[in-house]
Amino acid sequence: METATAGRGAAQAGGDGVVVRAEGLGKTYAEGKLRTPVFDGLDFHVHAGETVAILGASGAGKSTLLHLLGGLDTPTAGEVYVCGQKMSALSDAARGQLRNRALGFVYQFHHLLPEFTALENVMLPVLLAGTGVAEAEARARALLESVGLGHRLGHKPGELSGGERQRAAVARALVNRPACVLGDEPTGNLDERTAANVFELMLDLNRAQHTSLVLVTHDRRLAARLDRVVELHEGKLREVARDGL
Repeated sequence: METATAGRGAAQAGGDGVVVRAEGLGKTYAEGKLRTPVFDGLDFHVHAGETVAILGASGAGKSTLLHLLGGLDTPTAGEVYVCGQKMSALSDAARGQLRNRALGFVYQFHHLLPEFTALENVMLPVLLAGTGVAEAEARARALLESVGLGHRLGHKPGELSGGERQRAAVARALVNRPACVLGDEPTGNLDERTAANVFELMLDLNRAQHTSLVLVTHDRRLAARLDRVVELHEGKLREVARDGL
């Protein structure tokens, strides 16, 4: 097994400017003799700084695709490359290191650790990357302030509103300055106004940090705001034209 490239180089695009690439990607779930194919032969890529929406009906496999792109699940066919590195060629430890350094994740539910404060939750990915406590705290504090949570640093998730928890989750996803953020319906659990605010925040931070963004969403209005839109339908991935939204 190879090991992930050390340093900031691991969080940068490959030589072709692509930060995440899937080639011939397939996933089939097996339970006993039952085989349930989700998709097969998918090709997908995201360039540095690009924003991409993934649309599709419930059960089409959007979350599965996102988990495969993020190295959280293993494909049954094909390969995923993150910043030029083949995920299947890495050890579990190296894959985890690359994922922590090069990718950020935001889900529909915040997944903040309830026993930790907002500041501690955002510091955690930095500490896991081997950065010292002082720098981790400084980076987490600055990012929380930039998302309007400077006055909530010492509050635990249970003491924050839904929108505040999601903003903290966005800060956590971006604190290691990843090459790409993967969002799985990150505004789907919020009311319309709060969802719009969180979405704008993600776009602002995307532009400020030149971080790529891949967003699974059912909201075609939000999808239309991104650079490119693809749709997963009956196991196939197709580009969606602007006039088709």
